[in-house]
Amino acid sequence: MSDSNSLANNLLIAMPSLADGNFAQSVSLICEHSARGALGIVVNKPLEMKLGDVLAQMKLETAQISIGERAVLRGGPVHTDRGFVLHRPGGNWDSTHRISDAIQVTTSRDVLAAIARGEGPRDAFIALGYAAWEPGQLEREILDNAWLSVPMNERLVYELPFEERWQAAWQQLGVHSSRVSPVAGHA
Repeated sequence: MSDSNSLANNLLIAMPSLADGNFAQSVSLICEHSARGALGIVVNKPLEMKLGDVLAQMKLETAQISIGERAVLRGGPVHTDRGFVLHRPGGNWDSTHRISDAIQVTTSRDVLAAIARGEGPRDAFIALGYAAWEPGQLEREILDNAWLSVPMNERLVYELPFEERWQAAWQQLGVHSSRVSPVAGHA
């Protein structure tokens, strides 16, 4: 697969007909996509758990109550015990993967410690777990009408409330989700 065919730094929008409980009405940021498969993080499905719960499990105290009240997202069904911090570029963290000039994902404890102190990266949110696709699986799912892909949108990812992101992703396409056919066409 060439870099030009990669969906990294794109958002996957679940089609209205996608009934899988892990992905129904989801928006996923594709972090990696190559001939080896794809990895994405769902960016619009909050858990009942709050950031304070995660930090307490890691024995990190929050500097402000508001930090502990932040939502934690269900990033996907794989390794739901692993945390991912999606954030704007900046900072020098132990384990960061640059997705684009607008977004990075960090998996090291040091970024969570900085967030707990109120010194973390700007516009950050935490997700537990991720979505993974085997080689060719994501491409097949797109052909089977499970997903649409759009370029990553900073406003959608960083500014909109989680519950508005799926519909906003459709609006980015200029379409309302209720007007989408559940049947894929293949010319």
